[in-house]
Amino acid sequence: MAGLAIVIVSYNVRDLLRRCLQSIVDSVVDCPLEVYVVDNSSCDGSAELVRSEFPFVRLLESSNRGYGAANNLVLREIISPSRPADTSCEFVLLLNPDTWLPPGSLQQMLDFLRSHPKAGAVGPRLVRPDGQLDLACRRSFPTPEVALYRMLGLSRIFPRSRRFGRYNLTFLDPREVTEVDSVVGAFMLIRTEALRQAGVFDERFFMYGEDLDLAYRIKQCGWKVLYNGKVDVLHYKGESSKQTRRRSLFEFYRAMLLFYRKHYAGSTRFPLSWMIVGGIYLRAALALGGDCLLELFRPRSRDRHAANTTFAEWPQ
Repeated sequence: MAGLAIVIVSYNVRDLLRRCLQSIVDSVVDCPLEVYVVDNSSCDGSAELVRSEFPFVRLLESSNRGYGAANNLVLREIISPSRPADTSCEFVLLLNPDTWLPPGSLQQMLDFLRSHPKAGAVGPRLVRPDGQLDLACRRSFPTPEVALYRMLGLSRIFPRSRRFGRYNLTFLDPREVTEVDSVVGAFMLIRTEALRQAGVFDERFFMYGEDLDLAYRIKQCGWKVLYNGKVDVLHYKGESSKQTRRRSLFEFYRAMLLFYRKHYAGSTRFPLSWMIVGGIYLRAALALGGDCLLELFRPRSRDRHAANTTFAEWPQ
C-alpha cells in the first residue's frame, strides 16, 4: 500500500519538536508512515532528542542552507525514479515542528485529499494557541494588484472586501472548504504525483515564499490547491524565526522581491512594476534600516549559509 511521508525541518525548537512528533505518534492513519526530520544545525539538542526518543524517525543533520534546501534533501529522494516501488509514497506532508496534530486530524486530511482527485495540495485551518486563525493558512498569490493593495494597507482597512482582502482571503468563512491559490508550508499535504510534475522547492528562497512558489507551480501543472477549514491544526508559529528576527525580516522582503521578479515582473507594465518594487524597498527600509537594502536585493548563491475549537485540549 502506498504511504505517507512526513517531512519536518527543525531549527532550535527541541520542545516543540517533541510535541509535534508525539502528536504524529498519537495519530492513527490507514497507510504506512515515514517520518523525516531535517535538523538545520540546531544547538539545543534537537538531533539528540530525535535519536533518543523517536528512533523510528529518519534524522538528517544539515548545515542551515534554508527551509527549501533542507526539505529538498528528502523530497528529491521521495520523487526519485530509482526509489523502489514497494517504498513509494502517495502523499507527502510538509509539516513545521511548531505544529501539533489533534487526534484524527491527519487521517481527516488524508481522506480529504483522496476525495478530491484533482487536488495537488491541501491544507487545514491553522489556529494559534490563543484561538485566532493563522491568516497564512489560505492565501492568494501576490499578483501586482493584490500586492499593491497590501502595501497600501487596504487589505487591513477593508478585510471583508472581496477586492482588497484577497491576500489572506479575510472575506471568507474560516470554516469554509474552498479552492485557493496557496496553503502554507507549515502543513501542506501534497500528492506525490503533483510534486513530481511541479518539482521540488526553489532553493533561492531561504525561509519565506518557497511554499507560495511551489503552489504556483503545482497549479501551473493543472492541479488544484484546496483549503479545508473543517480540520484544525495548532500552530505556535514563528518559534524558529523569532530567534533571529532581523534575519527573518531580511529574508521576508527578499522573498517578496524574488517571487515578484520570477512570476510577474515580465508581464507587468513599468509604472506599476516600479511602484511594487519601490514599495518593497520602502517597507524593507522601514523595517530594517537603509543600510540593509543593497545586501537585501543582492542575488543569493543557493549554497550561501546564511474558532469553534475547544482550546483546552491544546498542549501548553
